[in-house]
Amino acid sequence: MLAPSIERVRAAGMRLTRPRVAILEWLSDHPHSTADQVRAGAVAELGSLSTQAVYDALAAFTEAGLVRRIQPAGHPALFECRTEDNHHHVVCRGCGQTQDVDCTVGVAPCLDPDETHDYVIDEAEVVFWGWCPTCQTNESEIPSLEASR
Repeated sequence: MLAPSIERVRAAGMRLTRPRVAILEWLSDHPHSTADQVRAGAVAELGSLSTQAVYDALAAFTEAGLVRRIQPAGHPALFECRTEDNHHHVVCRGCGQTQDVDCTVGVAPCLDPDETHDYVIDEAEVVFWGWCPTCQTNESEIPSLEASR
């Protein structure tokens, strides 16, 4: 049986290369990674890989729907392999750690716009901002944490 990343690359009709497989395998285990983090992980597997090759592969994977690119305000682009649903993200204001958040269930007026301007809406991108548990331990460095409790 082939590795899932090999099957995914082939199913997308893309040429199968060692760098592409290494990038997709590493990203599968390390969601919400920057291109530099992806490169470092793939280099550990392959020995060498140009930054441009990583950017090219990530762009091709994004276009093919194998990878999702998100870019929280003020942060570099992050990449993940979870593309099969419309989920959201929570980002730590302190360290930038990013986690998946499943879609809001029930009444969610912010996800149902009052005016669509005749667009057919098929997705909502929501980023929740806050403080991760690690950064919360440094409450003295978080001026608004006490006020938000």
